[in-house]
Amino acid sequence: MVNEYEIKKQICDIGKRIYNKGMVASNDGNISVKISENEFLCTPTGVSKGFMTPEYICKVDRDGKVIQANPGFKPSSEIKMHMRVYRERPDVNSVVHAHPLYATSFAIAGIPLTEPIMPEAVIALGCVPIAEYGTPSTEEIPDAVAKYLQHYDAVLLANHGALSFSDSLLNAYHKMESLEFYAQLLYQSKVLGGPKQLTDAQVQRLYEIRRQFGLKGKHPADICPNAKAGKPSCHGCGGSCGDKADSDTVAMITKLVLEQLGK
Repeated sequence: MVNEYEIKKQICDIGKRIYNKGMVASNDGNISVKISENEFLCTPTGVSKGFMTPEYICKVDRDGKVIQANPGFKPSSEIKMHMRVYRERPDVNSVVHAHPLYATSFAIAGIPLTEPIMPEAVIALGCVPIAEYGTPSTEEIPDAVAKYLQHYDAVLLANHGALSFSDSLLNAYHKMESLEFYAQLLYQSKVLGGPKQLTDAQVQRLYEIRRQFGLKGKHPADICPNAKAGKPSCHGCGGSCGDKADSDTVAMITKLVLEQLGK
């Protein structure tokens, strides 16, 4: 039997963590936890995540409709985004949305986090794409995020922030924390003249380590068809490389780079 009060306390604790780490300002961000197939606990709208107590937390159904909420509180307007994740990823039990400074800066600049610079980031995240911009509280963001849900466990939201999701609240939070740390390291290494990326062989070895660990979630190490065939995979391909030849993959990557450079 799920102890809802304890989960509410955990949500408040994670809210304090993301607030104290500067991942959200004012009333930004939202958190949710799946407690049954049709019941979800979530943070309310218009409330600072750093000052919540259990009675703030709302309960909604799979459509985002209120099941229970104390007077003065109603679910976050971003609950549609959370529900889309749960609908398309049955393995996910928690979703965290925040505006971490460095990660959001990359999202605003239109730069995905795809450079392999640190073993832990390669193993835990693989890479982090950017979902196209959508108006907050509408279906635009869920629609933009949906195309990445089967390939990743964290996504940047263009001109908005970041989204992470996993099999537990703590793991979803850890992915957000790892995402921000990765973004900060990448930014600072660029300031110092540019990062020295890991080689393809080193990335493949890290992918193999991840597979050996049997880590849960979605990751390029598991979905790239080249990797499944025992061939080198393209870092950050998101499974979109299909069965194309190496020349097609190079052309695709070149096109993406040129688009980022505004060519």
